[in-house]
Amino acid sequence: MSILLNKTEQAVKHSRVTWFGRIGRLFDRTTIEKETWDELEELLVSADVGVATTSKLIEKVKHRATDEKLNEGSEILSLLRDEMVNLLNVGVESESVTRLGHLQLILVVGVNGSGKTTSIAKLAHVFRNDGKKVILAAADTFRAAAIDQLKRWGERVGVEVVAHQPGGDPGAVVFDTLQAAQNRQAEVVIIDTAGRLHTKSNLMEELKKIRRVASKYDVSQEVLLVMDATTGQNGLAQARYFTDAVGVTGVFLAKLDGTAKGGIVLAICEELGTPIAYIGTGEQLDDIARFNAGTFVEAIFSQTKEKDD
Repeated sequence: MSILLNKTEQAVKHSRVTWFGRIGRLFDRTTIEKETWDELEELLVSADVGVATTSKLIEKVKHRATDEKLNEGSEILSLLRDEMVNLLNVGVESESVTRLGHLQLILVVGVNGSGKTTSIAKLAHVFRNDGKKVILAAADTFRAAAIDQLKRWGERVGVEVVAHQPGGDPGAVVFDTLQAAQNRQAEVVIIDTAGRLHTKSNLMEELKKIRRVASKYDVSQEVLLVMDATTGQNGLAQARYFTDAVGVTGVFLAKLDGTAKGGIVLAICEELGTPIAYIGTGEQLDDIARFNAGTFVEAIFSQTKEKDD
């Protein structure tokens, strides 16, 4: 088994042995009746796929089943899996990631408690293991504890952290970090930001300011939104506000291993049109996986030794 599949299976274990395990068993039937579709809809909504996304997904499967004259359970399940992969493949690869000769800047946003700082540490760990020089920016200057926490993670991962005094200007932190990155020939800069509530318009303006500072440098920019998978549909509202404010380019879905409702992954891609970039698969530094649609669908329907009931 590949490392990616193994990590993804670890992350979706709770989802697999509950809602998606039951979905898989729906299609053990020889033929599919109207009641099967109703049960499928109920299970998908219960798994946090969302009403709108569930309806669209089922309609696509029904349409293909009619066109291809398929009605056996195994055939319909195969169609469902195909359509899930298609839905999840929104914006598969950001072009900015592949540009050569440019500093890669990742602005990390998200509300308090989403797992943002830990996710930053995991990202830094991944890039460092890839042989890249990484610098972190402690631009969450509102809380002294946030600066200290990022410094501790920086020491643990073995990367430099640029920080100012608590209460300082986040834009100035970003400026100094980019200067340091140029001087030290760093390849990746990851910027921590305050856990801003989306209802605070002044804080969202601060995020825009940070982006403006960064835009003055020759860097490829990404905005990574850290979402707590356990918040489910409630997290979508937060994501919409961040996307409007700073143009989120990807989602780091943290704590996916802590929920049985992994269907939120489908809702994010369909309703926000934003790709999932990474998933959190546990609490350790290595518990992170680059998101792959095919691997995710394979993992969430995989047959394992666990008792799926």
